[in-house]
Amino acid sequence: MKIISAQFVMSNSDVAKCPKEPLPEYAFIGRSNVGKSSLINMLVGQKGLAKTSGRPGKTQLINHFKINDQWFLVDLPGYGYARVSKKDKKTFQQYITQYFLKRQQLVSAFVLVDIRHEPQKIDLEFMEWLGSNEIPFGIIFTKADKLKPAAVERNVEVYLQQLLDTAWEETPIHFVTSAAHRTGRDEVLGYIETINQEITKRN
Repeated sequence: MKIISAQFVMSNSDVAKCPKEPLPEYAFIGRSNVGKSSLINMLVGQKGLAKTSGRPGKTQLINHFKINDQWFLVDLPGYGYARVSKKDKKTFQQYITQYFLKRQQLVSAFVLVDIRHEPQKIDLEFMEWLGSNEIPFGIIFTKADKLKPAAVERNVEVYLQQLLDTAWEETPIHFVTSAAHRTGRDEVLGYIETINQEITKRN
């Protein structure tokens, strides 16, 4: 997929106020500081589209970006950041949950996972919640440039095996990425393009 245009449309915390256009949406979510903004900027080829910050927990709203006038990339707040107050956490959780359960335009979520770390309970629980609510999702492993290729491969295998050892009969589709080296860009965008083409055929 060639990205011709990528534009910010809106930020809000109310699912009812999200764009009304019947375009497919792909939601990106992960623990704070997982490299989500950098990944989004890499995918769309614009350095400053999604705001990056040294301070985790910067994204605190549902952010819609229209891509090629054909689909929406949705940047959701990170979860699991200790310095956010309990009240804020509860609010984030509430509208993230509402988005996933009520947003009819949502086609797939992408759960971002830092490839350097062993499986985290909060990520596994969130994926289980998505699965139990029948919300399609894929896993995007980030920051692959921080490890040697053999370590990346090993960590991915360990992660997927843990999913199989718990509640999963088969593992979700997964991608290995590096925003710094643009690794995985074609694979993620190609996956989205394939789904968009299938949706167009059905309609």
